[in-house]
Amino acid sequence: MEKDWLWRSIQVAGKTGLLHGLLRGLYRDRNFFRQMLKIALPVMVQNFITSFLNMVDTAMVGRLGETEIAAVGIANQYFFIFLMFMIGLGAGCAVFIAQFWGKRDTGNSRRILGVGLSSAIVFSTVFIVCGYLFPGKIITVFNKDPAVIGLGGDYLKTVLISYVFAGINIVYHFALRATGNAFLPMAVSGGALICNVFFNYVFIFGNLGAPALGVKGAALATVIARAVETGATITLVYTGKRALAASPGELTGFSWEYVKRAYATILPVILNDICWGAASLVYTAVFGRMGTQAVAAIQIVNTITNLFLITIFGISNAAAVMVGNSVGAGKVRQARLYAQKFVILSIIAGVFLGSMLAVFAPLILRVFNVSSKVQRDALLILYMAAAVFSVRILANTIIVGILRGGGDAHYAFVVEGLTMWLIGVPLTITTGLVLKFPVYLVYAAGLAEEIVKGILVLSRLASGRWVKNVTFGLPSG
Repeated sequence: MEKDWLWRSIQVAGKTGLLHGLLRGLYRDRNFFRQMLKIALPVMVQNFITSFLNMVDTAMVGRLGETEIAAVGIANQYFFIFLMFMIGLGAGCAVFIAQFWGKRDTGNSRRILGVGLSSAIVFSTVFIVCGYLFPGKIITVFNKDPAVIGLGGDYLKTVLISYVFAGINIVYHFALRATGNAFLPMAVSGGALICNVFFNYVFIFGNLGAPALGVKGAALATVIARAVETGATITLVYTGKRALAASPGELTGFSWEYVKRAYATILPVILNDICWGAASLVYTAVFGRMGTQAVAAIQIVNTITNLFLITIFGISNAAAVMVGNSVGAGKVRQARLYAQKFVILSIIAGVFLGSMLAVFAPLILRVFNVSSKVQRDALLILYMAAAVFSVRILANTIIVGILRGGGDAHYAFVVEGLTMWLIGVPLTITTGLVLKFPVYLVYAAGLAEEIVKGILVLSRLASGRWVKNVTFGLPSG
């Protein structure tokens, strides 16, 4: 059935034009589009709101001065590491919840949620204790400036308590999406970010009768916003009597054997995201050592491409949920059919967005007040990014969406870890720090990782070995 659908799409594409033909093949399945958009659109909107308000947040802190914005940025590198743990944990739990939800097993969905929340509290407690005991040493890892270390340490000690709220939020939001509810996380996150900006206005600058706390005010605003987000999420889950409105007994009704079996799938997802985060830090360090102009070019490129890449998060989240639900329900043929449709959708989205990026890159760059050399380098890099956009979106959709949703988290971790650390990172270090290539050639060398990764995950998808029902054999408690 799935091969017939794909073949019919290719035949139509040959007669009517590639893009039009593939779109016709996809659009005939209205149910697929409805389910996909129900999950993908709220995730896209949530990521857009987050990106935009984070820029506003940064601008507000930036009004305090260069040292202050550097201190907050450096302190948030510690949160970035924590965030990789939490996103991996949330995504790992979502693999199970999506499959359990597919077979309408509410009890085990709630039990896995309990494993995730318990783990989030443990992880966040470890990060809080380490951050509180060694704030100066943590900041020193990223920056040696005494003024930055002092301010960064003050910010870190104030904001640390919010890590518990952030961990709980992330697990709940991934779990809600796995049951098909992407609207609630979007609405709550949007409200929390607006709350953060408001309390920044109050506490950073001392408005509405509050004291002007500067950097500490920014940290306090973050704590309040994350606490509000947690309270709102839990309140809406329970007042709406949703599937995840678990009793304390359901959230804690798991044995050590249950946790071990669950972590056989959750741990590779956590390690996958940690590997990705660590590689990102290495890339940042390499470009940082190449000089101010190289850093400026890369920062501009990342700012622009991140807005275009918002689509990735929506498509990959929808793929993880829809494929996972199908596998859990025992509908393997439907899971494979959905996988093929997401592959074609990713290619179409990649070609369209890559083309838009290439066309509008020169216009967007005019917004930035930088030297002609930085503009030229950034433009070359943006053209390269546009050329491989479809490969990048495709690889992300398969790894984060299809493979994880299908239960093949271990292969996803191995292929992404190997391509990053055996291809991307070594090539970037060699070309950037040893051979001293221009920044655009260093960026081009790193793109080899994306191409190899795309080939490997497509091969895995074609093999059919990625369909694994992770709920089979899991103890009942």
